[in-house]
Amino acid sequence: MEQELITSNQFIVLIALLLIVSVLVTKFSSRLGVPSLVLFIGVGMVVGSDGLNIIYFDNAKVAQMIGIFSLVVILFEGGLQTKWSTIRPVMAPAVSLATIGVLITAIIVAVFAKYIFGFTWLEAFLIGSIVGSTDAAAVFAVLKGKNINMKIEATLEAESGTNDPMAVFLTVSFIELLTLNHEANIWYLFGSFFWQMGVGALLGLIIGHVASKSINRINLESSGLYPLFALSFAFLAYSITSFASASGLLAVYITALVVGNLDLTYRQSILRFNEGFAWMVQILMFIILGLFVFPSSLFSFDILLKGLLLSIVLIFLARPVATFISLFKFPFNNKEKLFLSWAGLRGAVPIVLALFPLLAEVENSQVFFNAVFFVVITSTLIQGSTISLIARKFGLVGPKKTAPMHTLELNSAGKTNVEIIEYEVLENNKIVGEKLEELNFPKKALINAIIRKGDVITPHGQTIIDVGDILYIMVIKNKVNELEKMLQKNIDEPNTENDN
Repeated sequence: MEQELITSNQFIVLIALLLIVSVLVTKFSSRLGVPSLVLFIGVGMVVGSDGLNIIYFDNAKVAQMIGIFSLVVILFEGGLQTKWSTIRPVMAPAVSLATIGVLITAIIVAVFAKYIFGFTWLEAFLIGSIVGSTDAAAVFAVLKGKNINMKIEATLEAESGTNDPMAVFLTVSFIELLTLNHEANIWYLFGSFFWQMGVGALLGLIIGHVASKSINRINLESSGLYPLFALSFAFLAYSITSFASASGLLAVYITALVVGNLDLTYRQSILRFNEGFAWMVQILMFIILGLFVFPSSLFSFDILLKGLLLSIVLIFLARPVATFISLFKFPFNNKEKLFLSWAGLRGAVPIVLALFPLLAEVENSQVFFNAVFFVVITSTLIQGSTISLIARKFGLVGPKKTAPMHTLELNSAGKTNVEIIEYEVLENNKIVGEKLEELNFPKKALINAIIRKGDVITPHGQTIIDVGDILYIMVIKNKVNELEKMLQKNIDEPNTENDN
């Protein structure tokens, strides 16, 4: 009994140290210009059996389960933060990239993989399918905080949130062909894909509306239960949709989009909880994937050479060709298309998909995994660390983004209907230089305090708004959106009269 307690305590200490190191790594990653997910993987590889030999892990089933669990949380958090008004104009090109683009990428990679690795055609198309899609976890993480042009950023986020069905469909189809060794029924394959996309989107919409109504109407004893209640619908969407043989990950993203764009009680509590939880599972997922890798086999000369060649094909040929063809009829110029091709990061999804052949005991599955892992690392290091530089070179860095409004909810288990909005005034906001009494605020909206250069200012009618001011505004919930539009209006936008 005593030995078991000691072992448990050692495990808890190890987890604590890994989390501390990983969180600190995120701070250094921005300074080094390296995406944090690469460093998380590095932490896993260092403490693994081929590194310090602290943890031995080779269970593909557990790694896959943790990977899918983490992707559900990450997609849900990304969808909650995404404004429908931002991605709606780019949904058509994003879906084209997520379907046609993935297919073209998979085909080009497959052709080269056959001759680089000496695979059969089915094996080559399997590895092409695995690396065909971009990764939401990588894209959300790398773009966060970057000042990329809004249209481009929205396209990348929408693509990464919707391209999993095509990659999963292609991967599973070729695994079945390799293991069952029969002729493919082309109509069945096409039908399966449209079923996954259609049912996944439909169930996501339905569960999203059910989740929104449930969150708003239920009266829980503790406000801390609302974020958990919201997250439970993400797992419900994934499981129900997967049981229907459709795309669970797409359903999760659509559910989050619906919930995040409707009126929602305890919105900020839900958003902040999911942001923190998404970081935690992202750290866990990439450490586990790092543990699963054995550097001695991954960094052999054969894998290094062939993996590098495949990475070059993917980054400099397959993705650009797929991007230009997919966006042929859409209003993107050549620089925008080149940037979209460069920012198509690979990450957790290809690695998790590479576990599928291992679980199905497909021949050469370990080679697939090592090759895919190397491609992901290369893609993330080369592309992820240069996204800001390329965006500046192509002139795709937008103006400083409007500061988000932070909400302090004055609800006691849903009994009141008032929120306090925290808003930072930016240089291009139209309210700069105006007196408080001149602001055309909605009814029942009142500035309670202003923080200016660290000092608290008691507001009065003659107080003039200055750049950098942090406003604390009390407002009833049904006027929050109206207040947000008014505050975030920029200098170059035309005046519109407020009805209130």
